[in-house]
Amino acid sequence: MAIEHDFFGLLESGPDGSIFWSETVEFGDQTVTVDLTAPDQDDVSPAALDVAAAMVSSLEGIDLAARNAMVSELDDRTSEVTEYLLQQQEALGTELEELLVDISGDVQIDIIRSLQLMSMTILADEHGGSDPFAVLEYALDPDATDDVLLVNLSSDGDVQSVTSAD
Repeated sequence: MAIEHDFFGLLESGPDGSIFWSETVEFGDQTVTVDLTAPDQDDVSPAALDVAAAMVSSLEGIDLAARNAMVSELDDRTSEVTEYLLQQQEALGTELEELLVDISGDVQIDIIRSLQLMSMTILADEHGGSDPFAVLEYALDPDATDDVLLVNLSSDGDVQSVTSAD
């Protein structure tokens, strides 16, 4: 079986009923991998695909909301964002400045600005549920795939949480 959608095209299911779509999209001066997945195509509604398409189309606004959510967690010294930033500062030391796109004097803000959006994974079967509908993956160093921050979004585009991959 398959599902057809104006934005995603023909989404064919695998032998186990799962669907998967992947595309690389241009975002600013970088490319972002966008994956749409669901373990059972029967759990994917046309509304979920419409929301997913809107998210991909408005990636710039979603990225801004995700970065603002990271900034809002800087007041909490025990937040995963703060711990991630401190870990990056410690691990990179003087090499950190080479990865920053802007140096304003506020190192934590500079790191958040310099994070690269690596991927967006849309869990199409989670539309309207309490689990994340989309997960954005950010890394300061694209080669350090273990050192990432994950921003979990609900199907209405609100940030649910920001976690580290550790």
